[in-house]
Amino acid sequence: MTRAARGSRLSRGQRANLHGYLLSAPSYLAITLVILIPFCAVVIFAFADFRLIDIQQMTLGTIDWSLANFAKALSSGTFWGALGTTVAYAVFTTIGVIGGGVVVALAMRRPFPGQTVVRALFLVPYVLPVIAGTTIWRTMLNPQYGIVNAFGTQVLGWETPIAFLTTKTFQVGSVGIPMALTVVILFEIWKSAPFTFLFVTARLQNVPAELEDAAAIDGANARQRLTHIVLPQLRTVVMVLLLLRFIWSFQNFNDIYLLTQGAGGTEVMAVKVFKELTVRADVGSAAAYGLCMTVILLVFGIGWALVNRRKEAM
Repeated sequence: MTRAARGSRLSRGQRANLHGYLLSAPSYLAITLVILIPFCAVVIFAFADFRLIDIQQMTLGTIDWSLANFAKALSSGTFWGALGTTVAYAVFTTIGVIGGGVVVALAMRRPFPGQTVVRALFLVPYVLPVIAGTTIWRTMLNPQYGIVNAFGTQVLGWETPIAFLTTKTFQVGSVGIPMALTVVILFEIWKSAPFTFLFVTARLQNVPAELEDAAAIDGANARQRLTHIVLPQLRTVVMVLLLLRFIWSFQNFNDIYLLTQGAGGTEVMAVKVFKELTVRADVGSAAAYGLCMTVILLVFGIGWALVNRRKEAM
């Protein structure tokens, strides 16, 4: 091969690389503008002490760098209270959403009359706009005219209506129930379980029927076929949903704020960040809270990946 031919082939490769860079440039630009620059701004804000009114005069040269925002957050009882509420909310909603979706998908696995209608009705909460869903729940749970309190006082014999969305703890005998937190957890399960149902149903439709038929011929009962054949087929999709659902629940804001505005012991980290930014106008503190949330989710993601890799290796 001549030197000219080698040079020509090299130039064609360079042109191909250039075309690839040009085609991927819009994606890189979008990632930079939408993700990288805002994240870098949050990091800068987290180490700076200023408020909203200081942004116009702020430059990198005038920032007073310090760890004060993190020290103030980590030494604050409200931070740890919001973190505990967030973890409890994320854990219970994740368990409820995944567990509820799996149970319903298994229950509706076999054809039955009206199956299509039942599936469509089950998907309504997921496609319903969040503002509509929260408005329905707030109306139903209203202590003055809500249908739940009307049924409770007139049929169940409640002495007084219950303020479900503002009561922090409700005593049932000697047990205290976190009332408002329980309501927002149930709302999230009601709204998001259909998402799990869709994924699990799609996976169940790909489970070979021959496996269950062979197990039945060998004498396996319905419970054994479920636990040893069907459920292992769902492991991958459930693990993915576990990661996604926990992340979404940990940083959820819309549902909780629209239902309670953080009242009644429902002030999760996302609501705390919002209040730090809008009520106190403390950009640095809000950014520090948000960065702490990012670190916690990063640790959870790494832990999930290690556990998942270990199970795959077994």
